[in-house]
Amino acid sequence: MIDMGFEPDVQKILEYMPVTNLKPDNEDAEDESKLLANYYSKKKYRQTVMFTATMPPAVERLARTYLRRPAVVYIGSIGKPVERTEQIVHMMSENDKRKRLVEILSRKVEPPIIIFVNQKKGADVLAKGLEKLGYNACTLHGGKGQEQREFALASLKGGQKDILVATDVVGRGIDIKDVSMVINYDMAKSIEDYTHRIGRTGRAGKTGVAISFLTKDDSPLFYDLKQVIQASPVSTCPPELANHPEAQHKPGTVMMPKKRREEKIFA
Repeated sequence: MIDMGFEPDVQKILEYMPVTNLKPDNEDAEDESKLLANYYSKKKYRQTVMFTATMPPAVERLARTYLRRPAVVYIGSIGKPVERTEQIVHMMSENDKRKRLVEILSRKVEPPIIIFVNQKKGADVLAKGLEKLGYNACTLHGGKGQEQREFALASLKGGQKDILVATDVVGRGIDIKDVSMVINYDMAKSIEDYTHRIGRTGRAGKTGVAISFLTKDDSPLFYDLKQVIQASPVSTCPPELANHPEAQHKPGTVMMPKKRREEKIFA
């Protein structure tokens, strides 16, 4: 949530917490009797545990500011999707998205399913359209109040709803058990957001499927997406993406060849 604008709020909360340097930084730190005495005292040592799926600069900055020589534990590959999630890409025009989505849902996919879009209005419109087709869908985005968000999540977790149409607010820090499929109806704006989104499935040792609809407007992500899919042992990068001109290099990294200077030959 840091890069979604919540960094000042997190910093404000941490400033009200006890400072980290109260805890001894020598052999006393491992003295069980002293630690136990502190546990029962009013001025307890502060212990900070940070969990993050990716480590963008803002998160690194926060860690350096508020953590004192932390122990670091990595699970899986840093900043990469879990290897149990099959990543599938469909390249299409914007007008073909709705038809392709219905085709996928008609396969009787086991719920719960999360569909990501990029705009709040788009989430509401898509969910209403799915409801008209007989699907049990609900929405979750920044325009919803806390009570509405909790109700939507409870409906999905409780089985009253099968499909959650959401913006990136669900891509961070929300755990929904046994999500079988994530569909990027609108492709994420960055590869980090993509990683967070598809991380909603394939959790707790289970397999999952992540399907992304790509249009020509998503071309700035083609190169990074190609690298991520090709690195997955359970995914296949389609030729349409692998061979696309925009997938051959990172945006802005191609150097234009210099013009050869004209050579003058003197007799």
